[in-house]
Amino acid sequence: MADTADAARTGGAPEHVGEETAVRLIGARSSSLVVGVGAAKGVSVDEVFELVEGVLAEVGLDSVDCVVALATLDTKAAEPGIVGAAERLGVPVLVYSAEELAEVPVPNPSDASLTAVGTPSVAEAAALAGGGELLVPKRKSKGADGAPGRVTCAVVRRPVRAPWRRGAWAT
Repeated sequence: MADTADAARTGGAPEHVGEETAVRLIGARSSSLVVGVGAAKGVSVDEVFELVEGVLAEVGLDSVDCVVALATLDTKAAEPGIVGAAERLGVPVLVYSAEELAEVPVPNPSDASLTAVGTPSVAEAAALAGGGELLVPKRKSKGADGAPGRVTCAVVRRPVRAPWRRGAWAT
């Protein structure tokens, strides 16, 4: 099996990634990735950052450099773990209301999320709210010592605007 890091450096994808995903991942290298994040209160910067980094590595991207923003629910925008992870990544945090997120169709809605925060999805909906293609559906962190994880993330690829063509999207 191809090494994930080697595949990412050479523009390929690891063998365990399907052909359709591999084509999308190669396109991701020339695109902007937005990572939607859902988190429990008091989550650590490390748990958020490690989940994002791990999910990108899992699909063959060995660098967080293609991440242009984290996106989340407005009530989570000041959560130190999310803010700190965004600072570590050097990206802004995009914020959406529960009402906005509830209108975004997602592949993995959650009754627990709907009950807790008023939207059936935070990570996937926040990632998808600004448009784009879902590259990685919701993933959940693993807690220490077998405890349940407290962070979810999903990754969306958005086309990069071509700076030389006003209003056009590069594909």
